Amino acid sequence: MSYPGENILVVKRSLFDQFGNFQGLNFEPEKYLEALLSHGNNFFLSRARAENDPAYKQIIPYALLAFENKVLYYVRGKRAGEQRLIAKGSIGIGGHMNETDESLFAWDAQAYRVGVEREVAEEIKIDTQFQDRIVALLNDDTTEVGRVHLGIVHIFKLAEPKVKKREAMITNLAFLTKAELIAGCETPISIWAPLAG
Repeated sequence: MSYPGENILVVKRSLFDQFGNFQGLNFEPEKYLEALLSHGNNFFLSRARAENDPAYKQIIPYALLAFENKVLYYVRGKRAGEQRLIAKGSIGIGGHMNETDESLFAWDAQAYRVGVEREVAEEIKIDTQFQDRIVALLNDDTTEVGRVHLGIVHIFKLAEPKVKKREAMITNLAFLTKAELIAGCETPISIWAPLAG
């Protein structure tokens, strides 16, 4: 796939490895975040290169929207930009941090938070108050997509279940319990489905 002119936020894989490589979820994000979000350790690279070069990890905010004991679930439709993720279900909203925002701020922890809110707001509209906290990092080196991405997992705890889609590619938007996710999802769930935009 071609990504003409798009530059995205990355860190060197060696930096990630230096702090301790892991597979799956790591619930000690503070061990990594200061280094990952330190201006100078992250930089912009062409997406065309970053998608195919495992020497870099793309920093991806991955927001789970929760209301009481339910989490937001959706399916990426056929209009999704990332062909590898079409028709995959997801419980995460997010995407790449683009160079277009660099002129507004330096990429540090505060800039990252602004970028997260922008990424989420591009895909969905949250019509209620919420609290945002980082709970984990997500790494999956077993897949082609996962090898070049590093997710920063957020929980958006919503006061009310008031969420609407903004992008046509998002379908079947619903809040589901864990049991409903396990029992009723006919669509395969991809942890990287938020990248489809």
